[in-house]
Amino acid sequence: MAAPVSVTRFRLILLSLAMGGFAIGTTEFASMSLLPYFAPALGIDEPTAGHVISIYALGVVVGAPILAVLAAKLSRRVLLIGLMLMFALGNGLSAIAPDYHSMLLFRFISGLPHGAYFGVAALTAASVAPRHKRAQAVSYVMMGLTIATVAGVPFANWLGQVIGWRYGFGVVAVLALATALLVMAFAPRDGAPEGASPLKELGALTNRQIWLTLLTGAVGFGGLFAVYTYVATTMMEVTGVSAALVPAVLAVFGVGMTAGNLFAGWAADKALIPTAAGMFLLSASALALYPLAAQNIWTIGLDIFFIGFGGGVGVVLQMRLMDVAGEAQTLAAALHHSAFNVANAIGPWLGGMAIAAGYGWTSTGWVGCALALGGVALLAVTVWDAKRTADKAPKHQGFL
Repeated sequence: MAAPVSVTRFRLILLSLAMGGFAIGTTEFASMSLLPYFAPALGIDEPTAGHVISIYALGVVVGAPILAVLAAKLSRRVLLIGLMLMFALGNGLSAIAPDYHSMLLFRFISGLPHGAYFGVAALTAASVAPRHKRAQAVSYVMMGLTIATVAGVPFANWLGQVIGWRYGFGVVAVLALATALLVMAFAPRDGAPEGASPLKELGALTNRQIWLTLLTGAVGFGGLFAVYTYVATTMMEVTGVSAALVPAVLAVFGVGMTAGNLFAGWAADKALIPTAAGMFLLSASALALYPLAAQNIWTIGLDIFFIGFGGGVGVVLQMRLMDVAGEAQTLAAALHHSAFNVANAIGPWLGGMAIAAGYGWTSTGWVGCALALGGVALLAVTVWDAKRTADKAPKHQGFL
């Protein structure tokens, strides 16, 4: 636990960490909207350009555990600065990529620090917050990512249209450098965690509660991505609106996710597991209503808000991992974001299968509902397993 800090310093720390989340969220989502612009510039078609998006996600999945283990003996402040500098480098190189293959390499580099940054930032925020407000502090950091879906992504897309797609990546590099400077100025000057080592971090891989929590997120959060990936086409093909209205609804999604993060942070500090279950059930309900809501612009906008709101469960599962990780805090926190990128792969894949099978664009809602209910089921298994273990060892660290 870091030494207590003043209210002003506490807010500056959270602002610094959230800035990194804003940079990461901007490039993660904006790269999808910039795809139609950089594909012809690099001499490739759009389906091939989609590999640029996938390779970033692969970088996240691979980089989170590797960097967390290798950097186990570094202080969190030093690690955060290093991760943001790596992120700035990857995005800066992406902005000047001369061809498709170099772009693949630079996007992979950009993805490597993503998961580790969020994991370490969450741990840092929780360490300077009062015990009863740890989840709220983590939600403020994650809010940087959700605000990026409302403001950062449209801005980067606008830059791509008006000035050139390279500026969309360039502005992210600038944001990353600004984050590194803010963290250098305001983050706690802590030392390496006492007794930390790569072997202790790898201990997370033998903790069943960590794997069950990660699996809960990988499945349950996939429902959101099943719908989000195809919402633009659904609006044009089913709702019957022009492409000009799509960004407005996507912004509503971002507002919903921001509100969900804030609510989840507040509620998780009071009742962690009930909050997780409630958020998954809310998501399942909103996703089940999606096929009906998609028929009208107003109802789909409202439903998309609640689908985004359900995304706040990420904060809850992050806190759950902190509670069960023991001495493997950094690796467990980083793996949380690897799991969510697995969800980002599972959801669109299953949704695409339903569409390809002829069930229609709105069938992604039913797929998403099934995944969210799968998250509830896995959460129940996780709690049952923790209680069973607690019966054998009353002082088990799991949080019920």
